Amino acid sequence: MLLGGTFGFLVGGPIGAVLGAALGRSFGRAVRSIEAGGPSVSGRERAQLAFFTATFGVMGQVAKADGKISPEEIRLANQLMDELGLDPDQRRAARAIFNEGKSSRFPLDDVLDQLRTECGRATNVLRMFLEVQVQAAWADGGVHPEERRLLKHIAERLGFSEAVYLEIERLVGAGVGARSREAHGPTLEAAYATLGVAPDASDAEVKRAYRRLMSRHHPDKLASKGLPEEMMRAATERTQQIRAAWERVQSARAERSASGPRAAA
Repeated sequence: MLLGGTFGFLVGGPIGAVLGAALGRSFGRAVRSIEAGGPSVSGRERAQLAFFTATFGVMGQVAKADGKISPEEIRLANQLMDELGLDPDQRRAARAIFNEGKSSRFPLDDVLDQLRTECGRATNVLRMFLEVQVQAAWADGGVHPEERRLLKHIAERLGFSEAVYLEIERLVGAGVGARSREAHGPTLEAAYATLGVAPDASDAEVKRAYRRLMSRHHPDKLASKGLPEEMMRAATERTQQIRAAWERVQSARAERSASGPRAAA
């Protein structure tokens, strides 16, 4: 597990400080011992704990960006905990970190900088992190201007351009809309939006978009780059959405191609 009763996967720095503030003095002492040269952990373990802590801490910042925290945003945080399969101790830790993230003392930029350092070249892991934050902003049905301003800042701090952020917001929004409207798979419109291509895109363009998205979200690839095991379910769900969108588009194009000659006859 990412977090056990002893919270063995410890890191120092701003993320360690957030954990100490959220989880109490004894944990804070353990963090300080590591900063002073105490027990060390592997780079992958550090990246996992950094991702977990930053995810819920920054989510708290995003939730309060528009001046209030809605029931939907709290529900999303709890839903994410469900998706991650967190045990009771882990859920308590996640809630404590989320609450710490809501406070004015939360060191947002320092946490983002450390997350970027811990993840190294794992750009797709950072992108997954940003997608989770954008999804948090969408929890109450849309992205408030203040939330968008904060999310763009988060994206920039993680090394992403504004264009990349806007692409992520569009894709997440398409997914949220599709889930709210449908019970039996994506509509064709939602499928194109999920893949990030226009309905008049060529077959080659659609295939490239599908392969690019699958490569970015493939659970095995993300796990090897430091994504916590508990996040694998979220990554798997995302790949299932992408695959369903691809299959819907392929089916529609096949039907259109098959009906073409008859229509012309």
